[in-house]
Amino acid sequence: MTISPHATSPRANPPHLAIVLISLAMGGFAIGTTEFASMSLLPFFAADLHVDEPTAGHAISAYALGVVLGAPLIAVLGARFARRTQLLALMAVFALGNALTALAPGFGWMIAARFLSGLPHGAYFGIAALVAASLVPQQRRSQAIGQVMLGLTCATIIGVPLANLIGQAVGWRASFGLVSVLALLTVLLCALFAPRDRAGRSDPLRELAALGSGRVWITLAIGAIGFGGMFAVYTYLATTLIEVTKVSATTIPFFLAIFGVGATLGNLFVPRFADRALMPTAGVILLFAAVALLLFPLAAPNPWLLAADVFAIGASVSLGAILQTRLMDVAGDAQALAAALNHSAFNTANALGPFLGGLAIRAGLGWTSTGPVGAVLALLGLLIWAVARRDAGSAPVSINAKSPAAASDDAPARSAPHYRNRSAAAHEDPVA
Repeated sequence: MTISPHATSPRANPPHLAIVLISLAMGGFAIGTTEFASMSLLPFFAADLHVDEPTAGHAISAYALGVVLGAPLIAVLGARFARRTQLLALMAVFALGNALTALAPGFGWMIAARFLSGLPHGAYFGIAALVAASLVPQQRRSQAIGQVMLGLTCATIIGVPLANLIGQAVGWRASFGLVSVLALLTVLLCALFAPRDRAGRSDPLRELAALGSGRVWITLAIGAIGFGGMFAVYTYLATTLIEVTKVSATTIPFFLAIFGVGATLGNLFVPRFADRALMPTAGVILLFAAVALLLFPLAAPNPWLLAADVFAIGASVSLGAILQTRLMDVAGDAQALAAALNHSAFNTANALGPFLGGLAIRAGLGWTSTGPVGAVLALLGLLIWAVARRDAGSAPVSINAKSPAAASDDAPARSAPHYRNRSAAAHEDPVA
């Protein structure tokens, strides 16, 4: 049996797979909490730091810029380090960035702290996805990645409302302090349970080789365009609820939680289908998202119909785990860079969707116009998906012990020891 360079070192009693995935997902929970809660805390830190709300929004942009720039840069520079080491370092920097945010004496310092907080975001999710995929058989990779992403979606249900409540009761600084504590908890969990691996023998040039692959870029384009529709609606959902649905502001957290439940269940169940048919599942999700977004203006006046539609839009978040798996298949030796770039692509969508939705609103098309705008983006993503499907090399890469990729330090570590229950292990052969 061939052992991947990123496999765990032998241990008498390795932790159960679920414990490892929960440890990785805790980092996603911390990241999701700070990313989404900072939007709801904007009025509080704007008033405290004596800037208007549009100016305070630059703190949100600074975080996103950190994600977009940090993901590929850290992936390349960290290519020679063990994945476990990278996880610990990235979460430590994330904890520091949020602690500095909580202590920021002025708005300029907060901008710098938010940029620092965003730098580890994409790289952490990319490395965590690779670690999760290395611990299960190839046919369960999407499920494992989806379970790691559950931390991010659960943050929209639990972490964001909790941070907002603390921000209102104690102060916005306490909310970012909470995120810093969650990040330090992730460092502890990963130190205890993340699989130990040897430092990679990769180099920056080999990681950068991913940028020369057309299949990598087209996969990133699916996310950067197709995912923009969800962000277009989510960004203006609160105002739509007040202006169109005519509900009180106190019910807004309920609808945001409904979105989070949809995203969580989507990440829990959709990857099961993706493990059987990866790219077809991605196409179905894009089409499903386009329909849900088109129905948004019709559902908006009725709170119950809107809740159902918001749930459906949230379920489309599962596209992230599917595209992450696709990138692992087409990136060759540049696994870490491709995995991190996936989150740069989604943050591009996070900028594109709200921008185009805002243009439609300012043009007088109404708050619900974000739905059709989002549907167009989802359909454009589906068009890019169709081009990717026509690619003759779209089938998943088969890695075996005789292939060069199998010997590569940064190839998907599918031969790592399987963290399964003993009864299951008794009936399954190890993946070589």
